[in-house]
Amino acid sequence: MEDIKLMKGNEVLAHAAVRCGADGYFGYPITPQSEVLETLTELRPWETTGMVVLQAESEVASINMVYGGASAGKRVMTSTSSPGLSLMCEGLSYLAGAELPCVVIDVSRGGPGLGTIQASQADYFQVVKGGGHGDYRMPVLAPNSVQEMNDFVDLAFELAFKYLNPVMILADGVIGQMMEKVHLSPQKPRRTEEQIRQECPWAALGKGDRKTRNIVTSCYIDPETMERHNHKLQAKYDRMEREEVRYEEMETADAEYILVAYGASSRICAKVVEDARKDGLKVGLIRPITLFPFPTDAIRQAARYAKGFLSVELSMGQMIEDVKLAVGNADIPVRHFGRTGGIIHSPREVYEALKQFMTETGGKL
Repeated sequence: MEDIKLMKGNEVLAHAAVRCGADGYFGYPITPQSEVLETLTELRPWETTGMVVLQAESEVASINMVYGGASAGKRVMTSTSSPGLSLMCEGLSYLAGAELPCVVIDVSRGGPGLGTIQASQADYFQVVKGGGHGDYRMPVLAPNSVQEMNDFVDLAFELAFKYLNPVMILADGVIGQMMEKVHLSPQKPRRTEEQIRQECPWAALGKGDRKTRNIVTSCYIDPETMERHNHKLQAKYDRMEREEVRYEEMETADAEYILVAYGASSRICAKVVEDARKDGLKVGLIRPITLFPFPTDAIRQAARYAKGFLSVELSMGQMIEDVKLAVGNADIPVRHFGRTGGIIHSPREVYEALKQFMTETGGKL
């Protein structure tokens, strides 16, 4: 039976972790996502489901604890914010190289450096392009509501075990700190050790009935072996791009100008589309739900009739590079509008930037 609550996005992440049957959470507090760990300690799931909750001594320790738990086939996760994610990047590359499933949540803040504790979307490059070394990729889910913060935890674990790969939930500080009504998922049981052995034949659980033990590693000294492994990983990432693209469209059927935005920015842009339509302007919105794989085909299809695209981000402009690649036509203008340093753009600011863009590119106001 579902529970309906009024909760913060960060709090919901903790409830969703327990309810989806997670085995362990290893994290370190950092604003604006500290409520994830705080809520888990209040819930005390070790007394109910047996889930382990541990505050590590650092983000480096957290991600390596995740590596250990994932190696044993456990459903493990961590959460952090931008500077903490930077410290986790080496571990993320190790997890991807060893093909280990896990969930990592980044509730991003302004930067660079320690920056500010307010919301930002300037972690896009670090998350979507692979912040650690090597040619690895991760599915990246970008929620724009507290309900999706709940729903995406279970989805992230599903994708992680489907592809044997880390999965990132990239939220901004707005979604982490805002409160909304949420339908919490029903409680799922944690898997038994026997279920883990059956579902994860690769897991490092000792020999058991097998003649040999599993070895989990991302280290391949022989260069030809390493190259074959990289080609195997790339085939997996190609499959993700074929099968896991998720996005939403709003008023795009006849749109002459299209906003592209995710997370909190997409909520603001939805209001801009409503206002523009009331004023008789043919404006639409494409909201990427997966930032990797990116909805390239949806944007390219829209580019067949659109006169321009405006990438709206809480950054100096990062996703715009993927929008340009997706449009694939140098004759169609693609512009960026954003605020940075923790300042949130208003619908009015975005609308004014859109109208200026339309004026400069021959659009009718």
